[in-house]
Amino acid sequence: MLLHHKFIDVAKECGTKLALHDFTTNSKITYDRALIATLILTRIFRKLERGNIGLMLPTSAGCILSKIAVLMSGRTPVMINYSTGAEQNARYAQRKCDFRTIITSKALLEKIDCPYVDGMVYIEDIMAGISRLQKVRAALLSKLPAGLIKKLVFNGREDANAAILFTSGSEKDPKAVQLTHSNISANVASCTERFKFTKDEIFLATLPYFHVFGMTVNLWIPIHHGNTILTYANPLEYKKVCEIARNNKPSLMVGTPSFFWGYLRKSDTGDFESLRIALVGADKCPDSLREAFKEKHGITLLEGYGATECSPVISANSPENNRPGSVGKPIDGVQVRIENYETGEECGPGEDGRILIKGASVMKGYFNDFEQTSLHIRHGWYDTGDMGNLDADGYLWHVGRLKRFVKIGGEMVSMVKIEDTLEKLLPEDAHCSVVEIPDAMKGARLVAVTTVPVDQKNIIKQMAEYLPAIALPKTFMVMENLPKMGSGKIDFRTITEMAREELARK
Repeated sequence: MLLHHKFIDVAKECGTKLALHDFTTNSKITYDRALIATLILTRIFRKLERGNIGLMLPTSAGCILSKIAVLMSGRTPVMINYSTGAEQNARYAQRKCDFRTIITSKALLEKIDCPYVDGMVYIEDIMAGISRLQKVRAALLSKLPAGLIKKLVFNGREDANAAILFTSGSEKDPKAVQLTHSNISANVASCTERFKFTKDEIFLATLPYFHVFGMTVNLWIPIHHGNTILTYANPLEYKKVCEIARNNKPSLMVGTPSFFWGYLRKSDTGDFESLRIALVGADKCPDSLREAFKEKHGITLLEGYGATECSPVISANSPENNRPGSVGKPIDGVQVRIENYETGEECGPGEDGRILIKGASVMKGYFNDFEQTSLHIRHGWYDTGDMGNLDADGYLWHVGRLKRFVKIGGEMVSMVKIEDTLEKLLPEDAHCSVVEIPDAMKGARLVAVTTVPVDQKNIIKQMAEYLPAIALPKTFMVMENLPKMGSGKIDFRTITEMAREELARK
């Protein structure tokens, strides 16, 4: 079923149940009012260009309703990252995906200091221009049976694009990922089976919807079940998010490790007592975070693993089956193959190799990029570019990006493993990143970047107890804060550039 058709069914069934509570604007919208709003916007969006349409809105009721209405109008929403380089990202998306119109917010642009880009349409102007006649017409249409309403909006194939999202760009230029209605629906169904979602869930949604983790888990899953979504536009306002959780009793919350560190520091005991599921993804969850959250809140952080190209969830631990340190067992409908990175042969239990994925949630391909699509999808298997292993019990262990391995002296050295070791030796609130800087003599130079100064000689001596000599960084640098992507992921690309520039000055 098309995602927006499912929304129509759910809205008709749930009626006056609270659908959205937007804490940025303090607005509450029931399912029947949400249906009316999307019907109004659908009629407006039909007057815009056909094909792809940019959507650059914060995590809010307005973003959710606009996204659904774009689909109902027969267009495809291209989700634009506004958190870092919004103007550059908007223009890049327009060029890459061949469109002009971007639905955005005047208030957002002012807040992030982004100039007007040709083609931008302000949601504030759209809302201000809605007439009483448009409201009455939409209200009357909303009273029709669900089947009739679905005939009045876009009807297409389930392999039509439901969203175009961009990869993080933490290592190279972002790729435009095409996810279809069937891709996302398959992921919703499999996640529902893994976590036993019911109609009674309350989702605390703080992740941006331009990130697939937020879009699927904080939008389409709760919409599918007729749940209430609590939205807040800025996940970095940790204290405010903790207050929302304490006062509104969500049952589910997802985030990146960096966000959960913030919530841990700013929360009081009891703020998260209503959570049934607290899911960490996008980056490896440190043991120290898992242990500290358990100690303060009595809650077990469950780690999962996904990729934009897989809609996104690939595997996840659950309350019933949790192996800390792993990223859980693959969800239903997803096949995982671990392949030797040199021979291409399938690896045995516990043996590290490339992680390949097959299943209904794997993307249609990269937009207008046959070369990259054919490089990443071979014989039906999507090559994640990640390294990992499956243990004897079927749990997946993620050990890092292949690009986050460096070959030194003929050996593959994991920068993630070096980071894990170093982080255990740093003060509790300190963070680190290890990057590779090309060296004309040695071929590679490992540079450890920390957020606090360290005694280099002493720290190397301690690390040598856990790591071989070739894995010990010889250069240490201090950055007050590690650059991050809007999703909360570490921006290795920027860190590498900053480290290279710093070393060049020495």
